[in-house]
Amino acid sequence: MVPPDEGGGLMRADLLVEPVAGLDEVLAVVDAFDRTLVGGLLRPHPTQAGALSELAAAVAGTPLAGRVAEAAEKAAAGTASEDHLVALAAARTALLGAAHDALAARAEEATGRGLGEDAQAVPVGEGEPVPNLLVAARTWLADLARAGWQGIDHDLIADCAPVVFAMLPDPTLRRLATLLDGFSAELAASCPGATLERIPLRRWADLWSRALLSTQAPVDAGPAIGTATGRLLPLGVDVQEHPTAAQAQVHAVFEPADGGPSRLVRASVSVPKPDTVVGVGVWQLLRPHLSLLTAAGEGRAMDLTDMPITTEGDLIWDDAHARTGEPADAFATARVALPTAVAAPTAPLDRHPTRISIPVFLEGYAVAEEGAPALVLAGHPIPLDVDRIPAASPLTPEAVATSTACIGLLRWDAGAFRIQPLAVETTVKKKTVALHAGAWAGGTTDKLGVKAEKAATEAVAALRERAGKLLRK
Repeated sequence: MVPPDEGGGLMRADLLVEPVAGLDEVLAVVDAFDRTLVGGLLRPHPTQAGALSELAAAVAGTPLAGRVAEAAEKAAAGTASEDHLVALAAARTALLGAAHDALAARAEEATGRGLGEDAQAVPVGEGEPVPNLLVAARTWLADLARAGWQGIDHDLIADCAPVVFAMLPDPTLRRLATLLDGFSAELAASCPGATLERIPLRRWADLWSRALLSTQAPVDAGPAIGTATGRLLPLGVDVQEHPTAAQAQVHAVFEPADGGPSRLVRASVSVPKPDTVVGVGVWQLLRPHLSLLTAAGEGRAMDLTDMPITTEGDLIWDDAHARTGEPADAFATARVALPTAVAAPTAPLDRHPTRISIPVFLEGYAVAEEGAPALVLAGHPIPLDVDRIPAASPLTPEAVATSTACIGLLRWDAGAFRIQPLAVETTVKKKTVALHAGAWAGGTTDKLGVKAEKAATEAVAALRERAGKLLRK
């Protein structure tokens, strides 16, 4: 809830807990199709045929209708070609895109903020991806669908490696190559499929569908690029950590120098990391690649000049186009600038419920005293996603539980809208203090943070020394 005299209106919490018409039915169709990939489409079971028919029926009123109906029939008979499998992946993606649009519209209504116009796929001109590599990738993905998740083995997964190796040198193929590399590695770690006790149905089907559609030139050549000149006001940092990789994404409000409407933008950096580097050590790997992290940690704005930016609001960060500006309190930005900022559009292939990540500012709430963590807005509990709070920060679930104001990301997960805290205002020794997930991004004077930073510095230095010795050999 945001008081009208502090930025504009109320968060319609009631809209976030009300069911979205048709959403459950769409997701049920997608789930049924995802289950068909467990046993594979080489010798389909009658239950798989039923799920394929439901998928075709769900897109019967769309331009995909004819192709998907034929593909469902062929797949049910075990004779689906690669083109038929592409049609099925397209139908699944279209349904999740419709779910994304419905949820985004509900979030727009609840927050009272506008959304940008839909982004369009950019046709591939010169430098079009090499057809034979796309065909090879499509063939492997088709073999994967025919074998099913229970049928995967190391020989099948290994067939992907030469394709990835050949794709990586080509910048136009690198996005697909990275997707295939990560997907095949995840599958390899789960081989043999026949022994799997639990299969991540939605995740693997998502990766399979996206990869298969990305083999269809000229789709997904990358977003159009423009430039941004103006003032960047950071709101918060979202940190995502994996045993071998880490990413930091700074969410911010961009105020164009030409006086145009403010926009919600993002700037991201991803780095590989050893699994021994955790906690504060992650910042040491990320910090050198994105000066914006230091500005966000210190609570300062940045002045941008011709910074490359995609139509989806992603800044392609280059320090040559940025300089540190005046102090800019994130909560002041959230109260004053955030309510009128326009959200970025979403590219066609990126329309998926998990991609919803909308900066919001909340205050005047209560914290649920029982059950799962939740903020209670106007009597409506909105679940908190405290598991996403990074360990390398002063922000903790306990601080969120005693907070009076919160900057967060509105997400949709596990069938409900959720708030991921990025920063909170809370009371410590009768004083209001702000705690940020990215507070240590540029370094810290906090006693616990300094101790953890020192330990991380020693660990990273030791790893770099060992890597240097290996390279010299």
